[in-house]
Order: sequence, then structure tokens, then C-alpha cells
Amino acid sequence: MAGVIGAIVDGYHDILENYSDPRVKDWALMSSPLPTLAICLTYAFVVKIAGPKFMETRKPFELQKTLIVYNAFQVIFSAFLFREALHAGWFSTYSFRCQPVDYSNSEHALRVAGGCWWYYFSKFTEFMDTFFFVLRKKNDHVNRLHVIHHGIMPLSTWFEHLIKFSEDKAVISSAGMLFSKRWDTNKHESNEQSDRKVNLEQEGDTCRAVKTLIKMISRTPGW
Repeated sequence: MAGVIGAIVDGYHDILENYSDPRVKDWALMSSPLPTLAICLTYAFVVKIAGPKFMETRKPFELQKTLIVYNAFQVIFSAFLFREALHAGWFSTYSFRCQPVDYSNSEHALRVAGGCWWYYFSKFTEFMDTFFFVLRKKNDHVNRLHVIHHGIMPLSTWFEHLIKFSEDKAVISSAGMLFSKRWDTNKHESNEQSDRKVNLEQEGDTCRAVKTLIKMISRTPGW
């Protein structure tokens, strides 16, 4: 058993030391996946246990103005990420086909890496979607799929950004963010306008499927 644990630990350090991008290892939250994992676990605890317990005897918060500001911020942030993907990627030296990643310290290469880091950071800002549901006592929206999706994305994106063979895929996947953000905006707007039972989960699953398809295509050999 000790040998298995030792092999896992050695493999973990081998990946971080020999297969990670040295340019970003000193960036915020990039030196180890453990802080990101801790944040994700805290998110799950808050939205599934602590948050509902806190709101149990309280009235739902009225957050209409807050949601308007939040949605506006997310749309602007998503547009920024999409613009970076175009100007640092497809409208510059990147093509629509797979290609080797530029790991130099050139201005362009660092801009691509920076755009990927902001995409990673955006996964944390999206936690607010769930926090707002909890504060408004919309617990039916905080289902298992929702929590797993939001809770695992920061960790998934961390590995995509830091590990050398994946950074180009993070640039590709950021293109899906602006598309999927419209789903989150619609979801909050619909909840503000009425309490009718609207089947928006299917729309959300479709958006996520499109994002996954973009990633799968970008990783296909020969592209």
C-alpha cells in the first residue's frame, strides 16, 4: 500500500516538475492543484450544506439589481475572453487545426497564456450563479448536475492551462464561453420574470455539449 501511495506521489511531482509550463507556475493558483481543489470543495459544501442551512429560516433575498450587474459583468468578461481567443489565436498565428504550442516568452505567447489564465479564473466567477440560487432559495436549480459541472470546471481548466500538452486546447475551448454564457443569463432573467416551471436544463445541457464538442474536435489527431 505504501508503495502505491509513493508511486502516486512521485507521479504527481513528476507531472508538476517535468510536464508543466514553467512560464505560469508562479502565477496565482498555478503552482499546485490543491488550492483549486480546496476552493471547489468549499463551493460544494457551501451550496449544498452551509448555504441552504443558513437560508432555512430566512426569506429569499431580492437580488434583481445585483443580477443585472452580475450578468452584465459576465457578458463583458466573456466578450473579453472571446476577443483574446480571436486576436491572440485564430486572427493571429493560430489556425483552426491543431498545432504545436508556442512555449516561448514572446509577447504573443504570453498573451495566449494570459488569456488561458483568465479563462481559468472565470470558472470561479461562475460560482456566483449557484450562490445567487441559494440566496434566493431556488434550491431546485442547485441539482447534482449543476454542482458537479460548476465544481469540477476550475480543476479541469487548471490542468488544461498548466500542463504543457493542453494549453492550446484552452484557447480553443474559450470560444465556447460566450455561447454558453447566454444560457446563464437567460436562466437568471427567466427566474426574475416569473416562477413558472421552465425546462432550461435541457438548453443548458445543449450548450455544454457544444462546448465539449469544440474541445473534442480540437483534440482530434490531424486537426
